[in-house]
Amino acid sequence: MSEFKGIDFYEMDGLLTEEERQVRDMVRSWASDKIIPIIEEHAREGTFPRELVREMGELGFFGASMTEYGCAGLSHTASGLIMQELERGDSGVRSFASVQSSLVMYPIFTFGSEAQKKSWLPRLRSGEAIGCFGLTEADHGSDPGGMETRARRVEGGWLLNGSKMWITNGTIADVAVVWAKTEEGIRGFLVEKGTPGYTAPEIRNKFSLRASVTSELVFQDCLIPHENILPETSGIKNALQCLNQARYGIAWGAIGAAMACFETARDYALVRTQFGKPIAGFQLVQEKLTYMVTEITKAQLLALQLGRLKEQGRARADRVSLAKRNNVAIALQTARLARDILGANGITSEYPVGRHMVNLESVHTYEGTYDIHTLIVGASITGIEAFK
Repeated sequence: MSEFKGIDFYEMDGLLTEEERQVRDMVRSWASDKIIPIIEEHAREGTFPRELVREMGELGFFGASMTEYGCAGLSHTASGLIMQELERGDSGVRSFASVQSSLVMYPIFTFGSEAQKKSWLPRLRSGEAIGCFGLTEADHGSDPGGMETRARRVEGGWLLNGSKMWITNGTIADVAVVWAKTEEGIRGFLVEKGTPGYTAPEIRNKFSLRASVTSELVFQDCLIPHENILPETSGIKNALQCLNQARYGIAWGAIGAAMACFETARDYALVRTQFGKPIAGFQLVQEKLTYMVTEITKAQLLALQLGRLKEQGRARADRVSLAKRNNVAIALQTARLARDILGANGITSEYPVGRHMVNLESVHTYEGTYDIHTLIVGASITGIEAFK
């Protein structure tokens, strides 16, 4: 396999710091060496490459932009580039890192007690512990505020009942950040593996994200001790704050999947001969390749500026929505066009395009659907909410 050089049509590398380029290149090489050689087998078998987790922790991939508890303290742009290169390997691997960082470490760091931070963050950062995020329910996806999971105060803590659905890492998680309605509003809880009444059955037979663990979380009279409530949580806004962290990483990650599909399609078109010449020489194929590199370049510039705004504390939720919405959509279209260029070869696991294509169907939906992000941006530019 040739070394992946990336796509830099507008010389965006010059806009990155030396440290950001070094981090990107390190993760790029790691993904080429560790993810790509094994991921097709894991996708076929429907298994997550858990053997990569501790090494990802040792290399500083988890909570990379956090500055305490052993975290790397990188720029938000550098953390985005990590997600980009992980998703070039596979959306499932990026999803694992995104959940671990943005949906587990971030809420503990932002809303947790000092005891909770000291207990969990070093272990999550190193990969010794695995976390998941329980917000979505079977009947409450785009409207998480309608959740039916409840927690009520009892002697010794909180009694938790309900269920969550489509939870990445759920079955293998040591701790779940779970959101539930209480008499005080929606609060976050740390539910530890082994809590009586807590089960996390894995969801099988997926077409998409096959190299990722997806689970249901079920809570039946789970007694959660008082010290396991996230003390600074006070409403659904806190859960959505976590989602915005993850959506930022997705906006970068989708670029990695798109680049993998583009490179595969271009290289294939240069060697696949029909009618006496490489198909890369035909106008319609060149139009497809030009669309891909154009949209990838635009997505890179969107993500980079969003990263810089985030570093300045100016990455508003609507700006994150615009980038997630755009970048995943163009990555999915890039994968579809790449599959078209590869013809029948595009549906085999000899090439990564089909795997990226079905993975991106899920990424297009989770962490806010394309339509929901459209309405978030629409509300921002008109001042009128169209959700209801």
